[in-house]
Amino acid sequence: MNRLTFACLAALALAAGPAAAQDPNQARNLAATCANCHGTNGHAVPGAGMAAIAGQPKETIVQRLQEFRAGKREATVMHQIAKGYTDAQVELLAAWFAAQK
Repeated sequence: MNRLTFACLAALALAAGPAAAQDPNQARNLAATCANCHGTNGHAVPGAGMAAIAGQPKETIVQRLQEFRAGKREATVMHQIAKGYTDAQVELLAAWFAAQK
């Protein structure tokens, strides 16, 4: 495959949007990055001073992440971390954590 063909195919894949090429494990993989602070699958260690996010309503998680991004919610590092996610990734993360028991 020549470079031009490859570039065109890559551009088409990007234009199709993230849903077309989304890894079915993407939400789980994104959520794994939260485990250092919020515990495995969002189950924070009791007494560690970190919020458990497993089983929280999706809308609540989305709202909090948006508040962190906008600087409306106090944080040490979450305001920086939240800015690293796209709106679609925030939705994926929120849905994934909401589904955890």
